[in-house]
Amino acid sequence: MRVLCVFGKHQYGDPSRGLGIEYISFIPALKKLGHEVLHFESWDKDNYKDFSDLNKKLLETVITFEPKIVLTVHMSYEIWAETIDIISARDGVKTISWAADDSWKYKEVSRFIGRHYHAMTTTYDYIVPRYHKDGIRNVLLTQWAAPENWLSEPLPAKDCQYEVSFVGAAHGSRIKRVEELKKNGIEVTCFGHGWPAGPVPAERIPFIIRNSKISLNFANSYGENQIKARTFEVPGCGGFLVTENARNIEKFYENGKEVIIFDTDKELEDLIKYYLANPEERDDIAQNGFSRTAREHTYVNRMESILNYSSSVEPYNRKKNNNSSLEKSIKYHRKTYLLTAIRKIICGLLCVIFGKRRGPRAARRLVFGLSWRFLGHHTFTAKGFPGRMFPDL
Repeated sequence: MRVLCVFGKHQYGDPSRGLGIEYISFIPALKKLGHEVLHFESWDKDNYKDFSDLNKKLLETVITFEPKIVLTVHMSYEIWAETIDIISARDGVKTISWAADDSWKYKEVSRFIGRHYHAMTTTYDYIVPRYHKDGIRNVLLTQWAAPENWLSEPLPAKDCQYEVSFVGAAHGSRIKRVEELKKNGIEVTCFGHGWPAGPVPAERIPFIIRNSKISLNFANSYGENQIKARTFEVPGCGGFLVTENARNIEKFYENGKEVIIFDTDKELEDLIKYYLANPEERDDIAQNGFSRTAREHTYVNRMESILNYSSSVEPYNRKKNNNSSLEKSIKYHRKTYLLTAIRKIICGLLCVIFGKRRGPRAARRLVFGLSWRFLGHHTFTAKGFPGRMFPDL
């Protein structure tokens, strides 16, 4: 069947950051399952005049392509609730949204958009009851995985090019933690946004992981630690994973047999030194992790379960909408002199504090934070203040 994938091609919609995990994983998996797939760019705003242009083109694509499934990943408020309603009300269409950051994003985004979809997914079991409490019934518990074309048998430690590597952005406490490892005699080669080596092409990531004696994964995030895509990618690529602990990780891998899990930085240091000194144990664990991943944790597995779930959910029960509804919404999505003035004042103040580059983004985050807290669902409609005030950020 036809599947329309609505998310960014690049990480955070920024081409300089390389291809996004959703783009390199979801689309090939769906194609491997035999479906006709079309990608719609929804994160890179340089492709559109404003959010009304994005939503109008999205609806036009749905009308032209006539998908049976529309799979979205929201970055924030780029897809209007009205647009989702119109698509969800079309005959023969099921709408699904992948919400992987619900540990913090549920309260900011998912609970407001979820009622407009046929189904939501989440990677957090404890969030499912919150969906149900908020009247969002169709929720599938899923998880990240490894891309099929990244699967590769592990190399022996003696054949690896890197001692210890980390692939990921240099944010939060990661820089400090890597520096601390280096002070204690452990050389870590880092790749990604914010590191001196910079981002690496997506197609090179499997090579780096497979050619590392040890691949690190830091689970820190906004909120509690997360099971990240890298948790599955490293063993899937034939790497040896040493990962920071996160809730429920033991449901996917056995600690000490398929991956290595640490809780403290001192424990991490000791584990790295131990497995560098014991390559045979390292090789056995890497092989076990790869076998488990190839068997259970690929995106073909995940996408198949999502599509199967979508076929079982109830029909959309909102009043049917049509294209004229979106035209009406577009009329509401406009700047006003008051909103323009407020934006200038907020940006001016925050530019003084954070500088001309970071100030406008800080202003957008402030307006968005106030909007979802006090105006809730309104934030994700055509009338939403963040989208009208900051269409360019």
